[in-house]
Amino acid sequence: MNFMKRLVCLLVLPLAFVVQAAEKSPMVLPDVLVKTTVDEVLSAIKQTKDKRALHELAEKKVLSNFDFQAMTRSAVGRSWRDANPAQQKALENGFRSLLVSTYVTALSQSSTSNQTVEVKPARINPEDTDVTVKTLVTEPGRKPIAIDYRMSKTASGWKVNDVVVENLSLVINYRGSFNSEIGRSGIDGLIKTLEEKNKQLAAT
Repeated sequence: MNFMKRLVCLLVLPLAFVVQAAEKSPMVLPDVLVKTTVDEVLSAIKQTKDKRALHELAEKKVLSNFDFQAMTRSAVGRSWRDANPAQQKALENGFRSLLVSTYVTALSQSSTSNQTVEVKPARINPEDTDVTVKTLVTEPGRKPIAIDYRMSKTASGWKVNDVVVENLSLVINYRGSFNSEIGRSGIDGLIKTLEEKNKQLAAT
């Protein structure tokens, strides 16, 4: 869990830029929108460390533009097909809550005032439905970190379906632990584990 907190902490600034930008106008190139919204999102993050306010920020400006069904389906892997609709929804809700809670915990414990984010120009054709937005997070005294956002164009706009930090996929990282849990206790066991982890995070 400490690894995931660190990972999500690294995603805080550029992730917020990408998804809020995509929300505003899916017809405009994602990298262009990212550059125009950096100051707005950075200002909002700097204003408070209150967990309730950060949770609202995560819900409205960041995580609302994730394709959680696609992310959950990919993280669960082949076992997704074995789950019934109710189990699939429970897995999606549990995974979403886990990411929101982990994001808020990392954000409330971190200082982002010295971080800067460089958004790389993206090559996007009008017919493209998938794009990777590349960013570079820098902070004094630390090695720059490359973060890629894999996005798909949907009927409701651009959605993030995976985040890759220094070639480490968020979805693939979760897939390993999810498959291990399913192997031990089945799909219902994974659902229960997600529920328990979310209760623990909510209590911290």
